[in-house]
Amino acid sequence: MEQTLSIIKPDAVKKGVIGKIIDRFESNGLRIAAMKKIQLDDAKAGGFYAEHKERPFFGDLVAFMTSGPVVVMVLEGDNAIAKNRDLMGATNPKEAKEGTIRADFAESIDANAVHGSDSAQSAQREIKYFFSDNEVL
Repeated sequence: MEQTLSIIKPDAVKKGVIGKIIDRFESNGLRIAAMKKIQLDDAKAGGFYAEHKERPFFGDLVAFMTSGPVVVMVLEGDNAIAKNRDLMGATNPKEAKEGTIRADFAESIDANAVHGSDSAQSAQREIKYFFSDNEVL
């Protein structure tokens, strides 16, 4: 059973579409193994996106991710990483296919509603960043 990390970002939380996004995951065969709503601070958001630290958008990304609460989840199922990425749609919501989460709920390439792990290695690292072993059930 493959696992992936999903984050419902501050823009989608503020819009009140958490339940609609979770329904997309569950309706498409992904099970929630862990979930919590948290407020990221600069250190936690900066650590999560550390690979982008030298990029010009890093400061704006951290500011956005700390602008309101997020919902972090561990999703699991067959091909969970690929399935989640298909459900999310393209990073730029203007390029996302109709019916994807980003096409339906995202505002811009920056405020794009959700994050999902891009590989098995990233999923493992990202899940451990937010959840202890005893929180993933």
